[in-house]
Amino acid sequence: MTKIFSRIASIALAFALMPTAASAQQMDHLSNEGHQMHAMDASADDVAGAEEALKAYRTALEARDADAMFALFAESSAIFENGKVEGSFGNYMEHHLGPELHAIKSFTFSNPTLTVTRMGHMAYGYETYGYRIELEDGRVFERDGVATSVLSHDASGWRIVQYHSSSRAPRN
Repeated sequence: MTKIFSRIASIALAFALMPTAASAQQMDHLSNEGHQMHAMDASADDVAGAEEALKAYRTALEARDADAMFALFAESSAIFENGKVEGSFGNYMEHHLGPELHAIKSFTFSNPTLTVTRMGHMAYGYETYGYRIELEDGRVFERDGVATSVLSHDASGWRIVQYHSSSRAPRN
């Protein structure tokens, strides 16, 4: 019986002397002088640049300015519209939006709302809006839309890396 108590005491002592995962992680960060922890300061809450990028996209759509739109999207972006994967913005512009832009006489947004949250070098936003499209052939489309976006910030500014939009006929 004494051997059992002795073994239990030895095991308990071994466990007591082992660092826990939390203390090991803390020790790792404390001892790693080359590792800089970037504190989230007031600039992390600054969402103005990300908001401006999303507003600029809406403005470029109204102006049907493809070059301005391209400048707002990351090269490796992903576009989703009304349940369809459109691929990168370049692919979306080439196969979907680009051909539509040539047929549009006017494109206007109404009652836009925008909420953006920043998380370090990333931000996500969601929007609601109405829009009206008048085609060159006289047809008119009025829709209510929503969009969610993920943006990334680097030395060149904010770029949209993922954009998902959907719309439906207005409901009263």
